[in-house]
Amino acid sequence: MKLTDAIYQINPTIVTIRGDVAYDANEQVVEYDRAAAEALVAANQYQVQRAQAYPSIVDQLDILYHQGYDGWKATITAVKEEFPKP
Repeated sequence: MKLTDAIYQINPTIVTIRGDVAYDANEQVVEYDRAAAEALVAANQYQVQRAQAYPSIVDQLDILYHQGYDGWKATITAVKEEFPKP
């Protein structure tokens, strides 16, 4: 999750961000809690790490074909254990 995505999620009135300044639909400046947005990004960092570590779909299908479900499950479980949910 990107910092801007976290800011939008925490503050639904924000419609645009330019630099470090957030604006609502009326182009009024909206204050936001940057620390809370950074915390949200950090809490979801495992998702990015997992996505990068998982084998491609093609490789996963190959694992399924050659090693079966148990082999595929072991591969996926290893990634989940390396990057656990907080």
